[in-house]
Amino acid sequence: MSLVLALPLMAACAPTPDTGAAALATAERRAAMPAPAGAVYEGIETRLLDGDLVHFRVAMRGARDDGDVADYAECAAAQYTLIRGYGFARHLRTNVSREGGLWTADAVYTISAALPDGLRKLDAEVVVADCTERKIPTV
Repeated sequence: MSLVLALPLMAACAPTPDTGAAALATAERRAAMPAPAGAVYEGIETRLLDGDLVHFRVAMRGARDDGDVADYAECAAAQYTLIRGYGFARHLRTNVSREGGLWTADAVYTISAALPDGLRKLDAEVVVADCTERKIPTV
């Protein structure tokens, strides 16, 4: 009897199909936004951690929110992926912080030649082209 009760509860906790669509729509809206006016990109640090695991640290001033700093890190990851001769990256995590007017992001990605598994993956060429169009610097 307890198994029958547990299954409906587990189903109630499962994400709805619209969750992924909403996240994609948010990402598409953000991708269409230009870089913030007056943004100053302070630089990018990259560090290869292990094989295909790469750590990025970026800093900027004039961000509208943490999404602008995360975009900067993603642009850095995409260009780095191409520099290393790969075509794809998978986002693992990004931590954003702000101290005074300086925003920083600490991000980790894996890079690969083939499209990786996972929810947050990117085609490096497409992302770099988008970053160029939006005037967000890369590595």
